[in-house]
Amino acid sequence: MIEPRIRSARPDDLDAVLAFWKTAAEGTSISDDRDGVERLVTRDPEALILAELAGELVGTVIAGFDGWRCHLYRLAVHPERRRQGIGSALLTAAEERFVRLGGRRGDAMVLVRNETAQHAWRAAGYAPEEQWRRWVKPLTD
Repeated sequence: MIEPRIRSARPDDLDAVLAFWKTAAEGTSISDDRDGVERLVTRDPEALILAELAGELVGTVIAGFDGWRCHLYRLAVHPERRRQGIGSALLTAAEERFVRLGGRRGDAMVLVRNETAQHAWRAAGYAPEEQWRRWVKPLTD
């Protein structure tokens, strides 16, 4: 198997990332637009991690660290490239970033209905914490 090239996203990658998520990511977020992703990369240039094979975008993960907690979002692998180690390579890069920043535990946002993703997260050593529930409030219309 060819190892993917793992790197941080650059501003010129953002349109490709947004298009990629339409194919490879499950669900949508209020932040899934050019402004939202641009703010992420501007605020934390290493948070959006990409996987490429032969120059083609094949995977993403957002590894956000707020100084206290390590949050994982948008782990997505192109449907034709799944089960080839790309997700694992992205998670390894994210976890190594967290350790460098002093993080102690990673947590992931996983849709309840996405059983494929739940299986992948379990295989990577993550487990749900049933005592917690996510509470949200949109701050804009």
